[in-house]
Amino acid sequence: MAASPQSLCEFIDASPSPFHVCATAAQRLTAAGYTELSEADAWPSSGRFFTVRAGSLVAWDGTAGDVPFRIVGAHTDSPNLRVKQHPDRVVAGWQVVALQPYGGAWLNSWLDRDLGISGRLSVAAGGSISHQLVRIDDPILRVPQLAIHLSDDRKGVSPDPQRHVNAVWGVGEQRSFLGYVAERAGVPERDVLGFDLMTHDLTPSAVTGVDGDFVSAPRLDNQATCYAGLEALLAARPTGQVPVLALFDHEEVGSQSDHGAQSDLLLTVLERITLAAGGNREDFLRRLSTSMVASGDMAHATHPNYPERHEPGHQIQVNGGPVLKVQPNLRYATDGRTAAAFALACRQAGVPLQRYEHRADLPCGSTIGPMTAAGTGIPTVDVGAAQLAMHSAREVMGAHDVAAYSAALQAFLTPGG
Repeated sequence: MAASPQSLCEFIDASPSPFHVCATAAQRLTAAGYTELSEADAWPSSGRFFTVRAGSLVAWDGTAGDVPFRIVGAHTDSPNLRVKQHPDRVVAGWQVVALQPYGGAWLNSWLDRDLGISGRLSVAAGGSISHQLVRIDDPILRVPQLAIHLSDDRKGVSPDPQRHVNAVWGVGEQRSFLGYVAERAGVPERDVLGFDLMTHDLTPSAVTGVDGDFVSAPRLDNQATCYAGLEALLAARPTGQVPVLALFDHEEVGSQSDHGAQSDLLLTVLERITLAAGGNREDFLRRLSTSMVASGDMAHATHPNYPERHEPGHQIQVNGGPVLKVQPNLRYATDGRTAAAFALACRQAGVPLQRYEHRADLPCGSTIGPMTAAGTGIPTVDVGAAQLAMHSAREVMGAHDVAAYSAALQAFLTPGG
């Protein structure tokens, strides 16, 4: 199935949390003939495989021991509001669930929305622990805005992340929120030993605009890249490279976890691919020297209401093609050689390329690119697709960019293919 805006909407709506992103990708990979491998098992010498570590996933096609890796990297997490360890409150007669921001969430965008709950429960199973996905799509939570009449200047408020992002979910006496979630998941509350629970916007993703030019959805940053990279991998036909898709959790909070981009996950998988094919560490290190990574993350389209916030010479359009991201102080990992590789991929895919730099007087965000390049020694290029409202509860991108972005990533995975 070719990448399309409708299919992207379906992917996002199926994936309200990083754990669900991995589950959705795993379903697609399995249906396409990929086999899931456990990191605890011995790996076969050849085939199409993937492995999952919590909210991260790595998939690859082929295990030849002497050819380079071509890697598309992305992240599965998005800014949101997450459930605190002691969530139950009663305030002024309201039953309240205590939440806190994850990552750089644009807090005003989360107010007055119908919110569901998703994530993972870690549950006692005899003498061991099992991990169970949970998803509640009923509108049980809402973070209410302050009435304009109660604001000091009637210009609205900037929510305090400690006091102003808690959600109402009932009235009267306090009840156990975790108990409610456990009941919906079909497990006793006493068996829940740990949890990773987060809110998600319940408004479905949609193709919008008078001519269907846009995709309006939550979590475009960065599920649009997870989807485009997955479609690229499934469509790729290896021709002298091993295509790899690496989806990491925790990018929005620095990637410093056992399965974030700063972990050993990618390097471990690449070395095990080499060893399973009969190679040794020398072969592995030689392969790294000729490999390349495309760090895919979303890019800022030039905002029609705030054009002055953008670099004047770097206007970026939705539906204008993939975006090459450059930042001389290495907030992005791109250099001339990796920029050339992605520009060639766009040319081979027949899609236009846009080039982006951030204003020098504004702080620039970053990606998994610099840390991946530093941690692996693999040359890396930072790329993306243009969007508005990054880190909002709901974002917008160009509908025609979905296929173009995926096509460019496919050409990058299999150059000359």
